[in-house]
Amino acid sequence: MGRNAQLGDLERRLLTAILELDNDAFANALTGHLTNATGKPLSRGALYTTLDRLESKGYLTWRTEATTPARGGLPRRAFTVTKKGLAMLRQVQQELNDALQELDAVLDRR
Repeated sequence: MGRNAQLGDLERRLLTAILELDNDAFANALTGHLTNATGKPLSRGALYTTLDRLESKGYLTWRTEATTPARGGLPRRAFTVTKKGLAMLRQVQQELNDALQELDAVLDRR
């Protein structure tokens, strides 16, 4: 797959995780979800840099939720995939499917 979809692997995984977590798509939950899915730790810096990049592309939005005593007065951000983000994920899905079909065709000839 080329870079036509304009989504890196972490960007795609983050958007997918936000959809999977739905109303629980907060930074800590996203970090845990991606760490479990990939087996690799995800730093806060990488997480927030990627979330900010996705927001600037128009693929996600966030809202601030009220704080809890456990957070020491700090609010938390809940993330949501936009319609543009969903469209991009569908494009990525189609490109991945096309690439897999091409690979199947080549491997079937071997």
